[in-house]
Amino acid sequence: MALGSNLAGPYGSCEALLEAALAAFPARGLTVIARSGWWRSAAWPDPTAPAFVNGVVLAETRSGPAEALAILHALERDFGRVRSETNAARTLDLDLIAHGRAVLAGPGLVLPHPRAHERLFVMGPLAQVAPEWRHPTLSETAADLAARATVGADATPL
Repeated sequence: MALGSNLAGPYGSCEALLEAALAAFPARGLTVIARSGWWRSAAWPDPTAPAFVNGVVLAETRSGPAEALAILHALERDFGRVRSETNAARTLDLDLIAHGRAVLAGPGLVLPHPRAHERLFVMGPLAQVAPEWRHPTLSETAADLAARATVGADATPL
């Protein structure tokens, strides 16, 4: 699962907001197994918007993919996420990058996440915690994908 924020809301910093979101995971049936450090990158596609802080967690859940995504969306709402225009600034952005080796292409849920492999702010943190993780359809490792990511190429660990 990927986490991101570029609006801290009442938390004072995006890092504090993301930590609070992670603290809410267990009550929702998400057990964090490993987590990356936080990474910062310019907002995309509008680099004049506030910078993003991103990270990745490996989590276990008894929920299926659709239910896991619904849990993530509920957490986003709980932390003040308002979905407006695409790529708008947001308090909390939670993405289901993969769910085991599942490959799905349905309305509202595509797994693995269709653009995660292009994003350094996802693959970089994932490579920190699971460099040998293999993309379910590309069969490439997180480390290899991070080395070739083109979106958010300015992403750096904090």
